[in-house]
Amino acid sequence: MTSPERARLAFALGELKDRTGLSLAGLAVKTTYSKSSWDRYLGGRTLPPRTAVEELCGLAGEDPARCLALWELAGSAEAEARARPHPEREQPPPAPESAPAPPPGPPPSPSGHRGTTALTVLAAACALAAVVTAALGLFREVPPPHQDAPAPTPTGPLCRGAACEGADPLTTRCAQQPVTLADRHTAGGAWVELRYSVECGASWARMWGTAIGDRLVVTPGGRTVRVGTRTQADTYVYTHMTLTVPGTPVRACFRAVDGTDRECVESRVPAASAPAGG
Repeated sequence: MTSPERARLAFALGELKDRTGLSLAGLAVKTTYSKSSWDRYLGGRTLPPRTAVEELCGLAGEDPARCLALWELAGSAEAEARARPHPEREQPPPAPESAPAPPPGPPPSPSGHRGTTALTVLAAACALAAVVTAALGLFREVPPPHQDAPAPTPTGPLCRGAACEGADPLTTRCAQQPVTLADRHTAGGAWVELRYSVECGASWARMWGTAIGDRLVVTPGGRTVRVGTRTQADTYVYTHMTLTVPGTPVRACFRAVDGTDRECVESRVPAASAPAGG
């Protein structure tokens, strides 16, 4: 399901496309993204990479600040949605057992039709009373379904310090307010970003605008991730986290699938960091 934040971004990008006068095929020619990718981005089915937003803004002569703000909001909303636990479905209350069958009626009266009718009516009334009594007893025995009050949904990180080592920055919510230590636009067009969470005390790297087979590794820790699908290539791909403290040198190295030279970006965890959005 498309989030409201992604829908607003898709609407803004659609306005920019209309301003350029280009078709989806035209966008594919003018940018580094395919026709099918633009169809997903503009339809709100996939969150576009940052570079796709910047390229479309450039074609439309638009300052990218507004669209990038919408893009950051959409990315943060989707990260939070992926990390949010799904509530278990309530089980329906047990159904009462079938009421016992009514006892067989008396044999026909030898005294004639009137006696038979009276006995039949009396037997039916007794049987109905038995059914109602049994059903009421069964319903009284069935307890009402227990309804727990909904548990509050935590909004902060789900790990800190050593507990974050090797964990996913998205599912642990460490990626909600990270510090960007450094970034790099590679020769092949991909972007690499080195990030750090003050609350979690851990670092990781992410890449976007990539191709299937591209790799990214962050050290210390040697956490490595590879782009494996077209969907991953069209959005962010994150390494797992590595424990870092203020003063720790960190590095993220990108290796393209075409075998080009490795490109790295380096930084050091600052002594005093303040959370930053994005």
